[in-house]
Amino acid sequence: MVLSSVLGFPRIGANRELKKVTESYWAGKATEEELLKVGRELRASNWKLQKEAGVDVIASNDFSYYDQVLDLSLLFNVVPDRYRKHDLSAVDTMFAMGRGLQRLAKDGAPAVDVTALEMVKWFDSNYHYVRPTFSHSTDFKLNGNKPVEEYLEAKQLGIETRPVVLGPVSFLYLGKSDKDSLDLEPLSLLPKVLPLYAELLKQLSDAGAKSVQLDEPVLVLDLAEDVQSAFKTAYEHLGAEKSLDIVLTTYFGTVVPNLKALVDLPVAGLHFDLVRNPEQLDDVLAIVGENQSLSVGVVDGRNIWKNDFAKSAATISKAIEKLGGDRVIVATSSSLLHTPVDLENESALEPEIKDWFSFATQKLHEVVVLAKNASGEDFSSELKANADSIAARAASAITNDPAVQERVAGLNEKLSTRAAPFGERLKEQQPIFKLPLFPTTTIGSFPQTKDIRINRNKHAKGAISTEEYTNFINSQIEEVIRFQEEVGLDVLVHGEPERNDMVQYFGEKIKGYVFTVNGWVQSYGSRYVRPPIIVGDLSRPLPMSVRESVYAQSITTKPVKGMLTGPVTCLRWSFPRDDIDQRTQALQLAFALRDEVNDLEAAGIKVIQVDEPAIREGLPLRAGEERSAYLNWAAQAFRVATSGVSNKTQIHSHFCYSDLDPKHIKALDADVVSIEFSKKDDPNYIAEFQDYPNHIGLGLFDIHSPRVPSKEEFIQKIDAILKSYPADKFWVNPDCGLKTRGWEETKASLTNMVEAAKHFRNIHTKKD
Repeated sequence: MVLSSVLGFPRIGANRELKKVTESYWAGKATEEELLKVGRELRASNWKLQKEAGVDVIASNDFSYYDQVLDLSLLFNVVPDRYRKHDLSAVDTMFAMGRGLQRLAKDGAPAVDVTALEMVKWFDSNYHYVRPTFSHSTDFKLNGNKPVEEYLEAKQLGIETRPVVLGPVSFLYLGKSDKDSLDLEPLSLLPKVLPLYAELLKQLSDAGAKSVQLDEPVLVLDLAEDVQSAFKTAYEHLGAEKSLDIVLTTYFGTVVPNLKALVDLPVAGLHFDLVRNPEQLDDVLAIVGENQSLSVGVVDGRNIWKNDFAKSAATISKAIEKLGGDRVIVATSSSLLHTPVDLENESALEPEIKDWFSFATQKLHEVVVLAKNASGEDFSSELKANADSIAARAASAITNDPAVQERVAGLNEKLSTRAAPFGERLKEQQPIFKLPLFPTTTIGSFPQTKDIRINRNKHAKGAISTEEYTNFINSQIEEVIRFQEEVGLDVLVHGEPERNDMVQYFGEKIKGYVFTVNGWVQSYGSRYVRPPIIVGDLSRPLPMSVRESVYAQSITTKPVKGMLTGPVTCLRWSFPRDDIDQRTQALQLAFALRDEVNDLEAAGIKVIQVDEPAIREGLPLRAGEERSAYLNWAAQAFRVATSGVSNKTQIHSHFCYSDLDPKHIKALDADVVSIEFSKKDDPNYIAEFQDYPNHIGLGLFDIHSPRVPSKEEFIQKIDAILKSYPADKFWVNPDCGLKTRGWEETKASLTNMVEAAKHFRNIHTKKD
């Protein structure tokens, strides 16, 4: 019998219940018990949903209030001393590590002021994890028993689950050394963490668990020999216990270059992502041991397109032919964390298009159908309906626009090259902008208040007229402009009060996109996004942002940036088409944005920021031809969008929460780039940008944290940067947009930041 398996389910709730209670807890409106109660309810609901769908292998410990990697750091007591000394509860320690904590002394409790740990992208997804941070003083020990507790929760409901835990090699490899232990190599800590894993497995076995899922996603990366050999060390140690079956799980790419690391490991089963890389099937079949099972990841855990049953059935059949049905498990390619919860919540989608989609709840049915079909049950009618749906999408006129295809086909080098190199452009720009040393700016958005959201919803529902809504947006823009003038920022933004999301806002104005009402997925913590869906060729019928930018510029003499989201980010933060390549989709978006950039310049906007925070996450996980090709077309798409302007127009871009290579940024040829920096502890990170020829702003405060850095803290950060980076190229700015912050903390942080910039401006003016 072929079993079905789901590697993990979205934890946010069909109606974003987790976000609501988490933010209520942070605001002091919900108690810790209320927070924990919602967590229990969501876990129970998810398990019951999967059980009722007929899924055979259901994951537990896939739930988190913030991030599953952070949970593991807490479980193994990988908690830097700066969080321990405040005697916080386990829940508050978790949130302090994830988002920082700044709290005044009150009722006898001492003040707390700690920054968050570094947060980076989870491989090439738009999910972010909190990076484990190790030091020589880390006291490894089991700190609680979350995986056991959640396994027992499910068991009490009559549901047998397979606990999921990030594996030991990936846990260490994805971590970093703390700033006081930079000489520490995280993988050297393997002997210290393996006993913890062994004890955890024993506890799960004693609780009744039959198997455990250990995720080792780093197997899809380029791994050195010592990292590959670490798998043998780790799993021979864990397999020796024989306390329960281990299923070693990989996803997001091919493991073939690291395949020898998996040969003869004492594990009960192996899982591979055959959506992302179906070509690896023959290679992985060759190394599956005679007593091991193979979990075939054929249902996409990363995208929303309906599964092609015929294609998946052929893959499953090939595995069964080699191993037999009792040793094959049909599974999702990865956790379903990256997909919306339920398609049935979408009543506004056109029926023709809705029929093409499958969200997490629907993917449960897909996994079950494929497994039962492979076991010999008759699903011929369902398979036929699926084939008809796949064929209808391929033939639909919605997907094709000949004019767009012709424009992309006419791409040439001139369309992706500025008229002059940066040095010449800078000479033309300086007399126009007359910016001081250490020019200050923000990344784009300002706080999205309740009033803004209410008026946006009213306009969407027709409760207020377009004229009334425009007047309201103008008032919000003026408020932001006046604040920036008052605080002394040099290059202003309009604050983006009209925008719901940096991709959705533009997608709503670009032909070829569709949108969901409740298609939320978690990006990090309580930050959820609702990715638009690309269903057809992409073009811009009308200007998208010109009106607001022109209005903002009309009420100030300081330069105001036009704010756009770049083509690669629009692609990466959408659910892309799976029927054409991503390069083509990025270039279609680039031409649409080129029209917008040119219109902004023609309307008098002389500073235009085209953000590409997702450009690094799109980088193929392995070095080689695919990565080189990506870097070429991603940079080309940005330049197509921005190269139609004159030398006098200053192009900015922004990047965040990724490990960036200056070569990748240089290829964009933006005049100014801003980069997330506040969570970087490695001084070498700054040095890497010493030879970057254009101007750069290293973000000075973490906009995901409510804490307010003091002027002195800003001065210390700038002083450290100036030891490795030239003053005449350095801009001063936050890490990212301020949309999620409150006005009080925003005003205080920006005031302190500008005062710090003025401090250094005075010093360097005196030197000159």
